[in-house]
Amino acid sequence: MPFRRTRFARRAAEAAVPAIRPGAAVAHIDGGSRGNPGPAAYGVLLKNPQGQLAGTLSRFLGRQTNNFAEYSGLIAALEYALQLGFHSLQVFSDSELLVRQIQGVYQVRHENIRPLYQRARDLIRQFEWFGIQHVRRERNREADGLANQAMDQAMRNA
Repeated sequence: MPFRRTRFARRAAEAAVPAIRPGAAVAHIDGGSRGNPGPAAYGVLLKNPQGQLAGTLSRFLGRQTNNFAEYSGLIAALEYALQLGFHSLQVFSDSELLVRQIQGVYQVRHENIRPLYQRARDLIRQFEWFGIQHVRRERNREADGLANQAMDQAMRNA
């Protein structure tokens, strides 16, 4: 019988400290919506290869789905890393769906997500090295906080 990863083994692997390739910039990304669809935003925390904060991004997206917000965060991180001249990028996301789609494990089935997926793939090809890894929500709190801040601010100003 072939080896199957149990839910426990998968969670244990995700709980481990993520490995970061030496010389790679690191992006923590998150997107969210309050309702699906609903008010949505993304947050990005980007660190340079030395581990220092290179910048943060957040943006309110209006009424969108959670997946739209997750992909928008990934695209923003990729564009920002390229703008800053980074050649290697390690992305951490708490969206298992997004990570598995970018890794080619899952197909992208929703028509409104396909152009975002293709844009992300096009940007990824511009890096010398790229990695993406799923992390548990606790390891992505700063990006989550940035996304929630953007939603809160937009809803206060509405």
